[in-house]
Amino acid sequence: MSVTKNDKQIAYWLILGIILVALMLILGSITRLTNSGLSMVTWKPITGTIPPLNDLQWQEEFTKYQTSPEYIKLNYHFDLSQFKEIFIWEYSHRLLGRVVGLVFFFPFMYFIIKRKIKSNILLFHLLAIFILGGLQGVIGWFMVKSGLKDHPHVSHFWLAIHLTTALFLISYIFVTVLHLLFPKLNLQTSQTKKVSKLSKVLLVVTSLQIIYGAFVAGLKAGKLHATYPKMGNEWFPKIISENFKTNGILSFFEDAFLIMFTHRWLAVVVLLLVSYIIYVARNMVLTNNQKTALKLLLIAISIQFLLGMFTIMYSVPVVLGVLHQFGAMLFLLSILTLIYFFKNDDSNDNGIA
Repeated sequence: MSVTKNDKQIAYWLILGIILVALMLILGSITRLTNSGLSMVTWKPITGTIPPLNDLQWQEEFTKYQTSPEYIKLNYHFDLSQFKEIFIWEYSHRLLGRVVGLVFFFPFMYFIIKRKIKSNILLFHLLAIFILGGLQGVIGWFMVKSGLKDHPHVSHFWLAIHLTTALFLISYIFVTVLHLLFPKLNLQTSQTKKVSKLSKVLLVVTSLQIIYGAFVAGLKAGKLHATYPKMGNEWFPKIISENFKTNGILSFFEDAFLIMFTHRWLAVVVLLLVSYIIYVARNMVLTNNQKTALKLLLIAISIQFLLGMFTIMYSVPVVLGVLHQFGAMLFLLSILTLIYFFKNDDSNDNGIA
């Protein structure tokens, strides 16, 4: 099945969307790591586009911030200049979100008016992407609201939902692009079925690892022990057992020590799974796309594992923290690439284009 001119145009537009959402991910990470996320205490999707333009408007924003738990309990020493430093990150993050919406909406309307979307299934996927993008903004605001109450920190549950929906959105767009640029072919053989099944297991484990990574970020658990592979001087900190006796199964969702421990060792499980997939595929007769997918997977997990290790050892500096989150996205996309090119295509489905 050949790739049409319309398919390419839509795919390139979606690739731009992936880049912009990835930039959103980076800005969101910077916002979190610089403790800037609670600097804007109101949400104005339309009028909030314009930033403070004079001293009076800046003072009004600062006065609003001074009523927040974060200012009252943590940043009571802030002056206006310090407030501006954190405000700019959150403002930039929200502004980019609006830009992403516009970049999606207007070309989408153009493609519909010009009747370039030839498939109802593709139209459905594009509508789903649009809805997911809007939902992501709403989830982001609920996350911020969770930190505007008594506790001056966003809920790590809302943070996990916000991050995973952002990555799901990027993944959805990415898979749609793959369908457009690489129409379904009969790629799978009896040999490659095992890689296909293992890649899906890898996706599940990695998704769990990403959720725990968000928990780690929300609870600032990455700064508990700047040592690896041990946590301090212990392989399994005693405090985890003590907290588990008190909180039971909830410890897996609320105890920073157990969450950090789980995140560390899930990374090892992911690394071993990737290694096993490479081992299984070593003697198979593969297409060039399949070989490339395996190489990308190996490169992505190697970089991501090292980034995670150094992020811990240097107590989560902003640069490494941002790179580690960005690396998670790239690794996730490498898994989706692997799944796509090793997929079962026995159904003779012609794709979405």
